[in-house]
Amino acid sequence: MSGLHVGTSGWGYPSWQPGFYPAGLDRGAFLTFYAAHLDTVELNATKYRLPSEQQFRSWAAQVPDGFRFAVKAPDGIEGRLATFEERVRCLGDRLGCVRVVVERPRDDGFLELFLGSVDPTIRYALDLRDPSWDGVEPRLSEARVVRVDDRSGAAGWAYLRFRELVYPDIELGAIATELGEQARSGTDVLAYFRHGDAPDAPRAATLVRALAG
Repeated sequence: MSGLHVGTSGWGYPSWQPGFYPAGLDRGAFLTFYAAHLDTVELNATKYRLPSEQQFRSWAAQVPDGFRFAVKAPDGIEGRLATFEERVRCLGDRLGCVRVVVERPRDDGFLELFLGSVDPTIRYALDLRDPSWDGVEPRLSEARVVRVDDRSGAAGWAYLRFRELVYPDIELGAIATELGEQARSGTDVLAYFRHGDAPDAPRAATLVRALAG
């Protein structure tokens, strides 16, 4: 994976039809249509239920070369890490990374156990919600793991989430400039816009990707 990938948090939203998806398009064809316009997506359904290997292969088959899934890990992933990693590997080269949400305050014992247990060939982004984790980024970068929204590029890649539902074009232009500069500096960037009922997220992602060059 190299360069810049920009997408949205999920793709299966009927309310994006017809604003993004054509009227009459079957929901089973949403992913293929999405992947023809954007080159990455956050796969969030995996937080609630671990899909079968066949399902992961099916998703991978519906997108072109160069597309990347950012898979959200289920709660308590550390208790079933081997099974989870075995399943997500079925995405093949369409697996961009795994995002792990961590709600607990800073716990260095947990962190070291986690870093020592994960497959180093799979990229992990830790979504550390508690501010007590501030300052942990250098330790993560040593393991080629990133903290979500860390823009340093110290690990060679970045995972950025834009959580407003609507952005003015001038702000999207600034975001595109930032992401383009990061990518040109050698940082692999995965960036995602939050979904809403209206199809503003795919519009934002498409515009940013085009402006970033």
